Amino acid sequence: MTMSNRGTRVGAIFSMVVAGAACDSGDDVSGGGFADAEVIVAFADQVVVPTYAWLAESAVALESAVAALSAAPDEAKLAAARAAWVAAREPWEQSEGFLFGPVDSFGIDPALDTWPLNQTDLEGVLASGDALTPGYVATLESSLKGFHTMEYLLFGIDGTRQAADLSAREREYLQAIAQDFVALTARLAASWTSGEGGLGAYRDLFATAGQAGNQAYPSLGAAAQEIVSGMIGICDEVANGKIADPYDARDPLLEESQFSHNSLVDFQNNMRSVENAYTGKVPGAGTSGRGLDTWVAAQDPALDQRIKREIAEAIAAIAAIPSPFSAAILDPAAHPAIEDAQAAIRALQATLEGRLLPLL
Repeated sequence: MTMSNRGTRVGAIFSMVVAGAACDSGDDVSGGGFADAEVIVAFADQVVVPTYAWLAESAVALESAVAALSAAPDEAKLAAARAAWVAAREPWEQSEGFLFGPVDSFGIDPALDTWPLNQTDLEGVLASGDALTPGYVATLESSLKGFHTMEYLLFGIDGTRQAADLSAREREYLQAIAQDFVALTARLAASWTSGEGGLGAYRDLFATAGQAGNQAYPSLGAAAQEIVSGMIGICDEVANGKIADPYDARDPLLEESQFSHNSLVDFQNNMRSVENAYTGKVPGAGTSGRGLDTWVAAQDPALDQRIKREIAEAIAAIAAIPSPFSAAILDPAAHPAIEDAQAAIRALQATLEGRLLPLL
């Protein structure tokens, strides 16, 4: 989820390094005792690259389902398009534990997943006479495209939209957004494997951490710190943003994925993003490599088991929140479960910050 322009130090470094500019952030990124090149390479090849490939494939399936709905709307096609939207959401949410590099530098994160959507301006687009092409959609503000605009059009405000409710103009807009979505996810996948925008493959930059001339990742420890910082960041965002914002205000309108009622699944997939990053595997993509957990287990077996236990506890605690999240926010009986989930995620975050990051 992007509620504002997020940036990471190394994302900015990447932009400058590939442009041939010198950078001096002033931060200490030398790393500590971490020196396992295989973990870094596996993270790129077995976690990031396959997750983005999975997302790109899911985007194509979503666009196909939307095209079928747009051509001949009926309830079966609407259900299929909704299912395709949910399916595409899974790899995206499982990528939010590593929102660094091109997804940040190229502004792909906000273009795909800005929340909240701008409903007023959205209605203005629909009321305009502008041709709703993918090229036109690409020029729109992030809050007028991507996941949540498609979600709104497919599900409606209360999740009960019917196929007959979709106007021809809305179907045209939905299809253009889906086509733009395909282009963005393809660009994201390519940015890691073959390079985009005249820049080299980010996979190569990350996988050569610690080698001479790599200013973005001058040590293997710097790359490992990037991985763990991403894990910490998504824990903080889920516990203190995605859950806390609507819960503290008791306002379901602040909930992300509120139209589809997919928020609790999103939160669990965010924690699976942490798990994937730590273990070096993506079950949804069928890939596995040498994970950071292998290195941690050799240094501190108890810490490795603690991290794995706390990840599992966080996922289970989120699953224990009554669905839908919008109703749980307003139900006092569900509040202990919500707070338990926040506590579990925060405990994991504290371990990553206080125990894992200093070990690297």
